[in-house]
Amino acid sequence: MNARTPSPAPRKPGLSLWRTVKAVAWSFVGLRQRGDFEEDIKRLSPIHIMVVGLIGAMLFVGGLILLVNWVVTA
Repeated sequence: MNARTPSPAPRKPGLSLWRTVKAVAWSFVGLRQRGDFEEDIKRLSPIHIMVVGLIGAMLFVGGLILLVNWVVTA
């Protein structure tokens, strides 16, 4: 008999994106539980994590630039 491995549960696109954004945001802050980290490794795509991380970094740097310009011109 063939032993079949169970297929993973289907992913919901919005939920996966939201989970990726949450994981990257918590990583930016530096507060992450080990269990949550291990669960994210199993479920999230590394490509999605990199894309969301780059977008988050660009937004952070852009926000800092806007803040500095606002403080300097005020």
